[in-house]
Amino acid sequence: ALILGVAALAVLSVSCNQLKSRDQLNQGVQAFKSAQYPEAVEHFKTAVELDPNFPTARLYLATAYMQQYIPGSISPENDQMAKAAYDQFMKVLEQDPKNNLAIASVASLYLSQNKWDDAQQWFEKLTAVDPGNAEAYYSLGFVAWSKWYPAYGTARANLGMRQEDPGPIKDKKVRDELKAQYGSVIDGGLKALDKALEINPDYDDAMAYENLLTRERADLADTKEEYTAQMKVAEDWFQKALATKKRKAEQKAKTSGGGLTTEQPK
Repeated sequence: ALILGVAALAVLSVSCNQLKSRDQLNQGVQAFKSAQYPEAVEHFKTAVELDPNFPTARLYLATAYMQQYIPGSISPENDQMAKAAYDQFMKVLEQDPKNNLAIASVASLYLSQNKWDDAQQWFEKLTAVDPGNAEAYYSLGFVAWSKWYPAYGTARANLGMRQEDPGPIKDKKVRDELKAQYGSVIDGGLKALDKALEINPDYDDAMAYENLLTRERADLADTKEEYTAQMKVAEDWFQKALATKKRKAEQKAKTSGGGLTTEQPK
């Protein structure tokens, strides 16, 4: 009887803590919605302390930390916010290794810090657990471009080529070095963008980076004919992106009423 009584008290204690945890979560959500992130953090921390196996509370806690991280700002406090967010997302993943939101958030955190290799690794993890995520594939394309573009721009500048000067890059040795180092990066980025557009054919941002990567890859061509052919493909992507953006804007205007009104001007 004594053992049963102790067990019953333990169950009641757990249940009570869970209820308190959910109350703290609700208070934290209200603060979060009002952009009161430090206050939200305290509520979410309490919710997690009361129920360490409550993944929703821990996700909110991690996200509240991440909301306070300022990309590009260099300070110990800002670095600590990024680390706190990362640590909490990782604890979520310890309990649920395939949690899409936690994986996407870690990937985005690395992306905001310009840590391209880490971002690529985590976006690849995201595509593995969520293969229908067009944004993850788009992000891989963006990461590829971010890795490659600085070297590309530097190479052209060192050869005295202005941005508007046509290609290919005039020094074959430089072209070969760029192809050896970044050829697979560019191809991987374009493949990821293709996948994003396969999932979402109206993904105009993906079209824009198809244009950029193809246009810049054309500068590595060995012949003028190859260069011209790739530039045509790039231009086609550019025009598709423009047309899609225009169509989306027109649809949005219609949905919102298109600005039409029967009210007389005052």
